[in-house]
Amino acid sequence: MSGHHIDSTLSLLTHGYAWAPDLRRAHDGAPVVHTRLMGRPAVLLHGPEAVALFYDESRVQRHGALPAPVLDTLFGRGAVHTLDGADHRGRKELLVSLLMSPEGVGGLSARVESGWRDAVIDWEGRRVVLFDEVAALLAGAVCDWMGLPVPDDAAREIAEDCVAMVDGFATAGPRHVRARRARQRQEQGLLAAVDRAREHDPRLRSGTVVETVALYREPDGTLLDPHTAAVELLNIIRPTVAITWFVTFAAHALHRHPGQRDQLRDIGPAHARAFAHEVRRFYPFVPFVAGLAARDLTYAGDEVPAGTLLLLDVYGHHHDPALWERPYHFAPGRFLGHEPGRDELIPQGGGDARTGHRCPGEDITLSLLTTLSSALAHLDLDVPQQDLSIPLSRIPTRPRSGFVLELEPRSELKRALVR
Repeated sequence: MSGHHIDSTLSLLTHGYAWAPDLRRAHDGAPVVHTRLMGRPAVLLHGPEAVALFYDESRVQRHGALPAPVLDTLFGRGAVHTLDGADHRGRKELLVSLLMSPEGVGGLSARVESGWRDAVIDWEGRRVVLFDEVAALLAGAVCDWMGLPVPDDAAREIAEDCVAMVDGFATAGPRHVRARRARQRQEQGLLAAVDRAREHDPRLRSGTVVETVALYREPDGTLLDPHTAAVELLNIIRPTVAITWFVTFAAHALHRHPGQRDQLRDIGPAHARAFAHEVRRFYPFVPFVAGLAARDLTYAGDEVPAGTLLLLDVYGHHHDPALWERPYHFAPGRFLGHEPGRDELIPQGGGDARTGHRCPGEDITLSLLTTLSSALAHLDLDVPQQDLSIPLSRIPTRPRSGFVLELEPRSELKRALVR
């Protein structure tokens, strides 16, 4: 299909998560919709077959797909997200070895659980914004796990910068400026860590994530340039902090559906995992992901020229009644006894996480979200009056208040039992 298409950039900025589903509805639910974004031809893809196409490297490439503002805020220049072929496979193997191993998932989860217990004691008797507190907790835990232990005040600063990177990548104005400055600050700090690791600083633990990334060699045998090494380290820290969005959504779900609290308490791990899957499906996080047609393609009977910007509709996929029964109903039971198929639930991508462009940190996300959802369900907390609306026009979105909660003080005996 060819011809002139209206540019959708303003519509995307105005409608946010609703943009892709609305665009498809305007085209009678077609699995392929031609449009333009930022002046360039684009095609919106939808459906399970579209997921399979999008994560097929022979048909869709990543290099050149992401605009400069996204690279300079969210992912960084030279990141694994921008690579294809052998370069991508080599870098991906490095991240998989760090993030998908039992030691990686278990080690980070243990630190988060320990940090949560300490944080809950600190929250007693006062109001806190859950979003802010969880971000700081995750920043401190992931830095310690990587071999970058930081004091609490520094962890909070790292968390604020990582939140700013995610919060400002999809917009113009002050949020975007803050995101750029945040990435620059954190990359500079990590550049120094890379240099220390390459100089074998005796103050650093050996065998850490920092050392492994700093000493990683590309397929041609050369070390990563220091900036790229810092980018990849930040691309471990930032996504871990971004789990804050899911944890806050979990708290929102428990507040809106009090019966889920009892089920998490009574049923245990199986329901907690199903609950985590449903949080990732139901709540808006990634609106779509982008790639480029690596060659001329034919999909659903439609011609897509090489070089066309391809957008995979993630939010619409998770709320499509053809794919999900009662998609706008929060129902963890849909995942009880049923692990979602590879291309069924795609909040962190489709395809194979070990070799393709699916996020290698998905196992960590699911582990931490399962653990913290259950921990939230076991808290005796009050939720004061606040604005818990989640505006779909804002990317990324979250409850406007950040989810304010208040914990009653507990006795020393109760604290000991929790520990």
